[in-house]
Amino acid sequence: MKATLRTVRLTLAEPLRISRSTMAARNAVWLTVEHEGLTGHGEAVTSVYYGLNTTELERQLYEAGLALGRFGDPESALREGPAGERPPAVTAAVEAALLDLCGKRSGVPVHRLLDAKSARTTPSTPGGASAPEGAGAPEGAGAPSARTARTIGIVPAERAAEQARSLADSGFTVIKVKAGTPDPEDDLDRIRAIASAAPRARLLLDPNGAWTSTQALQLLLRYAELGVEAVEQPLAPGNPQALARLAQRSPLPLIADEDAVTYEDVRRLAGRVHGVNVKLAKCGGPYEALRIAELIEGSGTELMLGCLTASTLGLAPAVHLADRARWADLDGHLLLADDPWTGIGGADGVVRASDLPGLGVRERRVGREDAA
Repeated sequence: MKATLRTVRLTLAEPLRISRSTMAARNAVWLTVEHEGLTGHGEAVTSVYYGLNTTELERQLYEAGLALGRFGDPESALREGPAGERPPAVTAAVEAALLDLCGKRSGVPVHRLLDAKSARTTPSTPGGASAPEGAGAPEGAGAPSARTARTIGIVPAERAAEQARSLADSGFTVIKVKAGTPDPEDDLDRIRAIASAAPRARLLLDPNGAWTSTQALQLLLRYAELGVEAVEQPLAPGNPQALARLAQRSPLPLIADEDAVTYEDVRRLAGRVHGVNVKLAKCGGPYEALRIAELIEGSGTELMLGCLTASTLGLAPAVHLADRARWADLDGHLLLADDPWTGIGGADGVVRASDLPGLGVRERRVGREDAA
């Protein structure tokens, strides 16, 4: 197998402000793995929070690509995994490229390789396994789909209302709102404005760890009164016991994100928080996400599938798992000014995996419109 890299700049349609930072753009490194005339693609994006800059991503992916050369075929590489200790985002990108390639070699979409729930739904049993609340029913030949949340950053209430109204008109039924400003009343005003502008939308809130325990108890009561459905990571990460204690007293479901990075993190929180936000770039790829989903099944902790801001290529592997999640927050590609890949939809509020072989995505650039 031969591996090549390409680094591109992903610019957001407008800067996204959260409690700890504002982001206007980030770099993506694309890994292409070639074998016997077919290619598979994966993406890793830079992240200040996770300590991944462009140079480090390029170095790690280059080394991982060299390591793939010792395998005779992508299937064996996928079984054994990339050699060496690598950042989860790198492992996830390598796994995505190999899954894409293996799917193309076998003529099946990635969700069938991963045995997604909807892949077990047959036309003779309409509906098959029931989809989680908030997820879309399997469509077509069983490709997973889900109603995704769409993120509104920390913006003035008037601007938030304008965005929420536009999203609702486009078909979005789930809106995720960033919070954690120095003045909590600013956040409450934003939620009120959004609830008024999009009264039928389900609202998720994400302070990105900006609250203290005392603040959280007070604010959670107020957000419950405003109809917020669930709150992500209200407390600063690093003290999962405090988050678990808060969850016991919270009037709203609490979803761990920054405190739920690894399998062991989730094991410690299973049954103690209401949800965990699993991002392939932080856990290490689709197979690790499946392990986490199996771990929490029946524990009372439900799965949220999240993402970093990335292109369709970076989002696609998670979309192939979308029917396993109670909440889907797979809008990273929708935040871009110009997504260089296509194939998972989302502009109408629903992300859909393809039934094409592999990830089912293609690059938009002229001259590279084939799925290979």
